[in-house]
Amino acid sequence: MRIFLDANILFSAAKSDGAIRRLLQLLRSSGHTLVADSFVVEEARRNLKRKSSALAVEALDKLLTVVEVEPTGTDLPDQAAWLDWLPPKDRPVLAAAAKLQCAALITGDRMHFESGYGKEFASVMVMSAAMAANTLLAS
Repeated sequence: MRIFLDANILFSAAKSDGAIRRLLQLLRSSGHTLVADSFVVEEARRNLKRKSSALAVEALDKLLTVVEVEPTGTDLPDQAAWLDWLPPKDRPVLAAAAKLQCAALITGDRMHFESGYGKEFASVMVMSAAMAANTLLAS
């Protein structure tokens, strides 16, 4: 399954060797393809530079060697009413997941995405990291 990673997931995985990094390792070892676009990668990189250390930026670069990164940009599809529930700044994330034919979007952005957790938009299931672990790694 193709799984789109939001910037906050990339940030968390790069910042510490904790649960999110382990989740991504488990998803990959289970045969899932990790996907991001240049928009979320640059957001994660910018936030790591501002809020963390050079080691975290290096960890992001290492993580990106196993993530399929595509240059989708921030263009939104015409008549994208399925994105209306999100604030304008978050719409490109879900649109990119759909454009890149991902079956899931993992995001830790509860403020903006939580109302969409467990729901499908344009064939993309929006999930928290915990939901992804429980759903995608279930035996």
